[in-house]
Amino acid sequence: MKKSVLIAAAAVSLFALAACGQKSSGTASSSSSTAKAEKITVAGSTALQPLVEANVESFTQENTNLQITVQGGGSGLGLSQVSSGAIQIGNSDLFAEEKDASLAEKVKDHKVAVVGFAPIVNKDIKLEGLTTAQLKDIFSGKVKNWKEVGGQDQAITVINRAEGSGTRFNFEKYGLENTQVVKASEQDSSGAVVQMVSQTPGAISYVAFSNIKDSVKALELDGVKPTEKNVATNDWKIWSYEHMYTEKGNTTDGQEKFITAVTKNKALLEKLGYLSIEDMKVTRDQDGKIK
Repeated sequence: MKKSVLIAAAAVSLFALAACGQKSSGTASSSSSTAKAEKITVAGSTALQPLVEANVESFTQENTNLQITVQGGGSGLGLSQVSSGAIQIGNSDLFAEEKDASLAEKVKDHKVAVVGFAPIVNKDIKLEGLTTAQLKDIFSGKVKNWKEVGGQDQAITVINRAEGSGTRFNFEKYGLENTQVVKASEQDSSGAVVQMVSQTPGAISYVAFSNIKDSVKALELDGVKPTEKNVATNDWKIWSYEHMYTEKGNTTDGQEKFITAVTKNKALLEKLGYLSIEDMKVTRDQDGKIK
């Protein structure tokens, strides 16, 4: 009888150990699954950042094996870090060739959208638009008071993006026709620019359409309004492709899948102030030639 009891007890102990072993295996499997999740860091253009961030939550809910972190820093940072392998996706408002010809050999280009850029001013400025000549005179420092271009008697405060910014590159190239700009306060992000312009009397700067808020006023240029429709036809000439670059020869399926999701989400594109590349009536190459 005692022998039977001992055998039964041993069987129960073995069952309990087996059960514990199965639970531990499940936990290890779960940890292993988490450890295998592909981590993707996206950084660079603050003009493209709102669109990329808006896609992350819904995408990662459907693709739980991917962990995506989005940062700003400017187009120059995005291009340099993705080319060195420090990050997986570099956001940029300019072609790699426009930044550095050697970069183009190290990265793979994915055009995901188009965005326009517009001059913005403090809401108290009493005018709705400028000519291109007036805009160039303001940013070169030739014109220093708003009364000289039809506004009130108030000093003009120019606010710039920092060197390396794709927004600055495109605004100077297509808005100012590469006019030498006056030394001014420089901000590292489009969000900081909007905040500074809204809080500084007489201020003027520029941001992508996707960053324009009700706290500032976007100006017309030469009678043309800064709208997506006018960008599509190149009537509004200050625009660029939004690029998501990956490291050439090291682009994963996960990276491709996320980039495709950003490109195809037309509802978010339109809501946030971007254009689908399919909606453009013209194309433009890295040399600025329109077709």
